[in-house]
Amino acid sequence: MMERGPIQPGGIGETRSTCPYCGVGCGVILRADAAGGVTVQGDPDHPANFGRLCSKGTALGETVGLEGRLLAPRLNGQEVGWDEALAHTARRFAETIATHGPDSVAFYVSGQLLTEDYYAANKLMKGFIGSANIDTNSRLCMASSVAGHRRAFGTDTVPGQYEDFEQADLVVLVGSNLAWCHPVLFQRLTTAKEARPAMKIVVIDPRRTATCALADLHLPIAPGADTALFNHLLCTLADQGRTDPAFLAHVNGYDAALAAARNAGETGLSPEALAEFLALWAQTERVVTIYSQGVNQSAQGTDKVNAILNCHLATGRIGRPGMGPFSVTGQPNAMGGREVGGLANMLACHLEIENPDHRAAVQGFWAAPTIAPRPGLKAVDMFRAVEEGRIKALWIMCTNPAVSMPEADRVAAAIRACDFVVVSDCMAETDTTRLAHVLLPAATWGERDGTVTNSERRISRQRPFRPAPGQARQDWRIIAGVAARMGWAEAFNWHSSAEVFAEYAALSGVAGGLGSDFDISDHAQITPQGYDALKPFVWPAAGARQGGRFFAAGTFHTPDGKARMLPIATAPVAPRDPAHPFRLNTGRIRDQWHTMTRTGLSARLGAHIAEPFLEINPQDAARLSIAPAALVQVENAHGRALLRALVTDRVQQGQVFAPIHWTGETAPSGRIDVLVPSVTDPVSGQPDSKAAAVSVRAFDAGWYGFAVSAQAFRPDCDYWAIARAETGYRAELAGHSAPEDWEAFARTLFGLPQAALTAVTDPRRGVVRMALTDAEGRLQAALFIAPDPVALSRGFVTAALGEAAEAALLSGQPGANRPDAGATICACFGVGLNTIVSAITEGRALTVAALGQSLRAGTNCGACRPDLAALIARHRQQDTEAA
Repeated sequence: MMERGPIQPGGIGETRSTCPYCGVGCGVILRADAAGGVTVQGDPDHPANFGRLCSKGTALGETVGLEGRLLAPRLNGQEVGWDEALAHTARRFAETIATHGPDSVAFYVSGQLLTEDYYAANKLMKGFIGSANIDTNSRLCMASSVAGHRRAFGTDTVPGQYEDFEQADLVVLVGSNLAWCHPVLFQRLTTAKEARPAMKIVVIDPRRTATCALADLHLPIAPGADTALFNHLLCTLADQGRTDPAFLAHVNGYDAALAAARNAGETGLSPEALAEFLALWAQTERVVTIYSQGVNQSAQGTDKVNAILNCHLATGRIGRPGMGPFSVTGQPNAMGGREVGGLANMLACHLEIENPDHRAAVQGFWAAPTIAPRPGLKAVDMFRAVEEGRIKALWIMCTNPAVSMPEADRVAAAIRACDFVVVSDCMAETDTTRLAHVLLPAATWGERDGTVTNSERRISRQRPFRPAPGQARQDWRIIAGVAARMGWAEAFNWHSSAEVFAEYAALSGVAGGLGSDFDISDHAQITPQGYDALKPFVWPAAGARQGGRFFAAGTFHTPDGKARMLPIATAPVAPRDPAHPFRLNTGRIRDQWHTMTRTGLSARLGAHIAEPFLEINPQDAARLSIAPAALVQVENAHGRALLRALVTDRVQQGQVFAPIHWTGETAPSGRIDVLVPSVTDPVSGQPDSKAAAVSVRAFDAGWYGFAVSAQAFRPDCDYWAIARAETGYRAELAGHSAPEDWEAFARTLFGLPQAALTAVTDPRRGVVRMALTDAEGRLQAALFIAPDPVALSRGFVTAALGEAAEAALLSGQPGANRPDAGATICACFGVGLNTIVSAITEGRALTVAALGQSLRAGTNCGACRPDLAALIARHRQQDTEAA
């Protein structure tokens, strides 16, 4: 049974919920229609976003269709009933545990689970199976922050609130492309700076990202030099008398930390830039240091976090308005997973698995037959144990490790060879579901009922606007069904998400009694009606302990109540491998999310960047004879990827950048995590996703292609990348050698053996253009082949699908009466490059604000505003050069 969220507050026919993407935790108002669709707008009353949404949130209504959904359980590829699927899963897990012990099984879960789902999985594994082999994909993005917080504060606590960004006089962004990865926070920061121009913003990043457009100072630091930079800062604070002796009375380790910082080492910055930053930070009281994956995803990630925390602790700039370190999370419920003990080295409610009193308290509360006696295997080690056969039964929930884990090919092979694999997912076909023995259909956003916690510790409700389709169930119900069949029905006998939440809140009261900072026990008696009406709140939320910020009073959760500064040694610079001379940095792009199972359904989101790419410096590209838009082959000992070359000075020489989003479903050769080695931080276990050593060379393409089709298709060639379009699908293609018969190739590609075909070919130039139409002359598919990357109006060709084929179609360009809008720049409103350039060159809009007034571009999420500013600057430069 699926619990329905309220159709209020918000008005008749409205549901208030939370966006399922990044950790900002934006509130949304949903209005369902009779056909199962929904319109989405930002919730003006939600304190995370106050009505703002990014391009992904704005397009949520375009991603709720049932295409590709897993709608029934499957056992060895055959649809079965829930009882058979759950009984089989329970039996195989029970048999494995009986034969090989509890550590022979594992759960790999996700920061996209709701807290109630996370709680159920953690309870089953740690309290009833008796192993801590449950880890989460948050290990890949936030584990270093967790470890750094626990080392410094004694607990995993983000000290501040989003409003601190707006109240600060200096905001430092370290390894965070906020404009693309957390656009609503970027909007809030942009608005604050516009209101107070004296506010300073510094961006510390080896790349010149979109966020740099807002910065007063961009520091293109050497990759990995964050500890060196903040060690320099700690020395400057000490030498200039900028530390806070009164606050340091609440801190241990200052002398050792400062002594270690004296050997700070090189940062890769000019002396002038370094001095400017050090003076600015030292002389500004209200400083917020925001950091994200550029810090966390490192073999020294925990040390980088503590180097930042050291500076805030030494100055007492923590826990007060407008100041403090702030970790922004990458997933909608990464924080909820940390709170519920979803990591292998934690217990629920921020209790410590190493602490026998904590273990006994949790076991007693659960009335569990056992409790995990020690930390379990972290993600990389977990899949290594799968590979080695030590883990024989694996349950993967709501994530796609065959794409997203380091050495992804190796992980996929390990999963394929595992004795028993269960995957709970909403999608039927992913790189990971294809490897499962049992597939369990999970409800997804818009169907699930529960809570999530955002980066500022704010707990919000996700409410459904429709029932789950087919036989899909919410994850906690699936977990409880397996637990019941393993003999623990009474302990998992929940009837609603509200009951799960209430139990979790009650356990937090036990934790609070043991000194935990996480305590929401005021909600332990919550009723279903109270749960339905629950408004967003920040924890802690129990009696006198309520409050938004931590640590201003100098009270911490360590045994002696004092914070700990850590001596941080600057990591040595690894020598370059001559065979793999480039350092590969990976990350997100503006309009896509993780492995695109949701965002990939939106044509609007795919229109901005439709295929995987590699940013490479112009000098490196020239040396390697790599032309713009050509394909490049990126390799190391772990794997190989083919990517579109994006020649840009946004990256420095010797460095390259590629996004993480493409999969076997969308671009098999673009799976970038096949190149990322399983090198992890020794403290946090977080993989280093920013430092893979790779070689780069031009791909010897014999032909390039562009294809469109009204129906889904799957190419078969050396390189392909497929994306949704408003009228069907579009794909980029390439291959070493051309097929002998292009007509046969096209008919097979599109599955249209009987369609009428019109072709224009020039064998001498290697040009082939084909249109396939139905009996009424409507375009069903088209294929364009050239010896170089195909130049045509992709928007024009794609829009022609389903329409009467025009004579101009095979030219690839619209007539004068149909202007080409060009590649999408503003995804929120679908504003194309050519439209924007025309407005600029014609003098109708010469500022970002004017473009917004004229075209609406940049007026919603604001993530495209840096691109708009760059186009205006380019126009002005061209005018200056012409003059």
